[in-house]
Amino acid sequence: MSLAVRLLSELIGFPTVSHTSNQEITEWVAKRLASFGFECEQTRYLDGEGVAKFNLIAKRSPHCSTSDSGKLSEPGEDGVSANSGEGSVVAPENQMGVAYFCHTDVVPADRWAGPGGKAFQPVLEGNRLYGRGACDMKGSLAAMLAAVETVKQEDQSAPIWIVCTADEEVGLRGARELVRSSEAYQDIVRHDPLTLIGEPTELQVVYAHKGMSGFRVVSHGRAAHSSTDEGVNANVSMIPLLQTVLELHERVQSDPMLRDDRFDPPTLTFNFGISDHAEATNIVPDRSELWANWRTMPNVDGACLIDDAKAAAEALGLEFRGYAAVAPLETPIDDPALLRMCQLAQQYGADQKPMTVCYATDGAALETLSHRVVCGPGSIRQAHTVDEYIEVESLESGVSLFRDAIQAFAMK
Repeated sequence: MSLAVRLLSELIGFPTVSHTSNQEITEWVAKRLASFGFECEQTRYLDGEGVAKFNLIAKRSPHCSTSDSGKLSEPGEDGVSANSGEGSVVAPENQMGVAYFCHTDVVPADRWAGPGGKAFQPVLEGNRLYGRGACDMKGSLAAMLAAVETVKQEDQSAPIWIVCTADEEVGLRGARELVRSSEAYQDIVRHDPLTLIGEPTELQVVYAHKGMSGFRVVSHGRAAHSSTDEGVNANVSMIPLLQTVLELHERVQSDPMLRDDRFDPPTLTFNFGISDHAEATNIVPDRSELWANWRTMPNVDGACLIDDAKAAAEALGLEFRGYAAVAPLETPIDDPALLRMCQLAQQYGADQKPMTVCYATDGAALETLSHRVVCGPGSIRQAHTVDEYIEVESLESGVSLFRDAIQAFAMK
């Protein structure tokens, strides 16, 4: 069994569904990296449900003092702590360093149907390693850990960072918190290295992806027994808004100003739903909720949809709430770091030109970094499935590509 397969098997064993704490896996990764000379910052925050979540930034400079090398910082009372220490080697002009980003949370696995019957007990069957997170995206983290363990610190000429965030699957909360509060993240910004977001792309190089925007509308009524006339059905006020929402749904399919043909599909892919949460037919519903969202693109944000929906909702006396938007990602297609990654990835079957994808990643929150590239082993088609897996061949190719990237951007 290869190092990458062993590492991934251990990572799968941490049941890091987003609503639970990711403390154990974060500490496991930090201790492993510390043993290879990385300085680590862990930051802690509480999510909306009061669960403790952890982000990790591990950095290895070309040369570190013995007193600092591998020192592990613990989060303080404010949730933030950091080690400082600058490398003593000046990198060649074409070597900017590498910052690898991944998330440690996974989607729920309540309906798991993979081999073995247990989502967090990895199963190697043929050329596939099964388990929740095998593809999205613990396989990528295992590949980077395996790659960096073969790189000697004395051969580095620029820094290497490995960043693990929480809560990517639930609104990029961890990455947003990292950008907001981490001094170690600001160190990455000052260096502005190749920023490698290791999501599963089958090792294709992605330069742009969609974001997300949307809104929620609430209609308030008054509950009562349905045999009386004392209730106010919240659905009544909501019904007229449905016509507006239907028109918006149709508009994003037909309006040429709301398209970007670099993406497939090239539209905002408007989606919506409505519920009054009724549990019995003899109770007048006192609350009706409508939600709508769409996938934004770098040149098409759909702000006009929010304006139209808000005006219609407020005219009906309904409560309107806009979502916290997730920005799309776009790195200039002629960015030198992007083009170099395309050259490296070609050896592993990737296309010569970078591509676009329609999902979002933590990269959307990293707007202060200039050279963002999404690339990693595994296929998005296996992500979030009831029998999630990664092909071992893809995993091993990911190790090789990540090693090549480190060699190109951070080694002598």
